[in-house]
Amino acid sequence: MAGPESLAFFDYELPADRIAQIPAEPRDSARLLIDRGPGAAPDDARIPALLDELGPGDVVVVNDTRVLPARLSLHKPTGGAVEVLLLEPVGAVDASGASEWFALVKPGKRVKGGQILEADGRPVVEVVAVAEDGRRHVRLLDPAIMNSIGETPLPPYITQPLDDAERYQTVYADRPGSVAAPTAGLHLTDELIAEIQRRGVGFERVELRVGLGTFRPVEAEAIADHRMHAETYRVEADAWERIQAAERVVAVGTTSVRTLESVAATGRLEGSTELFIRRGFDWQVVDLLLTNFHVPKSSLLVMIDAFCGDDRWRGLYAHAIDHDYRFLSLGDAMLLRRGNG
Repeated sequence: MAGPESLAFFDYELPADRIAQIPAEPRDSARLLIDRGPGAAPDDARIPALLDELGPGDVVVVNDTRVLPARLSLHKPTGGAVEVLLLEPVGAVDASGASEWFALVKPGKRVKGGQILEADGRPVVEVVAVAEDGRRHVRLLDPAIMNSIGETPLPPYITQPLDDAERYQTVYADRPGSVAAPTAGLHLTDELIAEIQRRGVGFERVELRVGLGTFRPVEAEAIADHRMHAETYRVEADAWERIQAAERVVAVGTTSVRTLESVAATGRLEGSTELFIRRGFDWQVVDLLLTNFHVPKSSLLVMIDAFCGDDRWRGLYAHAIDHDYRFLSLGDAMLLRRGNG
């Protein structure tokens, strides 16, 4: 078998019927696979069992970004359908009220710079230019259009719309800016968070605006050749002080991990990060990780491998498949302990 320096190492067989299409109801009824470390069998539980894994002095850290209604279903003046997924602002809103974004456009080959895209016969998006990596630089001719016609951009493997779009938001989602949810946090409820705090465990919020860096596929066969797109993060100074003072830091989701380890690596509480965490990474902050099960050959799975520090994630994933866990964004979760590899 290829080693962790190769993309092939991060492949596994994911049956289609294991990909969750609807969220668990209630949120904390999702299953939780608890990692007991190298050589030990994992425990099968439900999300509330997280409470028993925490203790006074621990700090739970969540990403409180909110998902934007960033998917726009538009048409070219000739009638052809075009989907625009807004990824991140290029700059501030200008004097005319237009705002500029980097975006993914599908189908993109025939959408060139200078084209106008419409909704119900009304011009709403101008394609300014095509970037080298295939993204489009677009201008919203009316910034309010996102809230009036935009849709929550669910991942492509979720094939049916949610009955309630808020189920793709965490209960603590606060700062709009992401194009995908920090999905490990979807399992937490207000009641569970209150009980976490009642037990003397800290609860801190950070922000990472989830964009192309998180969900872009790894295409390089050599893991070291993969390059992450930048994503914007921010941590309040007082929150960082409490996180640094914690007995253990429990990150909810891989985006919280990237935020915390980016601050530790750079010394900057806010900025842009292209941090790509892979085997051999020098961990500074995170001790436990609550995370969902990830897409094969993804940068998120590479991070999980680095966090374990060994190959045991493969056994955990095999256990989850054999025991009917639900995978990916709307699926179940696991609690991982950081290894030393």
